[in-house]
Amino acid sequence: MPARISRDDVSHVARLALLELTDDELERYTEQLGAILEHATDVEALDLADVAPLSHPLPVQNVFRDDEPGDALDREEVLGQAPAAESGRFRVPAILGEEP
Repeated sequence: MPARISRDDVSHVARLALLELTDDELERYTEQLGAILEHATDVEALDLADVAPLSHPLPVQNVFRDDEPGDALDREEVLGQAPAAESGRFRVPAILGEEP
C-alpha cells in the first residue's frame, strides 16, 4: 500500500504553517499523520447506510434543580482573604492608566 502522505508533504505543510521542523520531527510527524490518514480510510470504509445521522450518541436532557438561595459568605472573612481591600470592596490595580 503506498504511503498516504510523504515527508515532502509534511515539510510543505510545515512551511505553510510557518513551522521549522527538524529531520527527526519530520520523520515522526510523517509517521503520525500517515497513521491518522489510515484510520480515516478505515472509518470511510464503514457501511453506514442504515445509520441515522445524530449529534450525540446518547440522549441528552437537561437536569434542573430548584434555584434556592443558600447561606452567604461573610463579607469580612472574604475581604480578609483578599490581597487588598478598601471601603468594604476588593481593591484592584488601575487599568488602562485610569485613576480612581
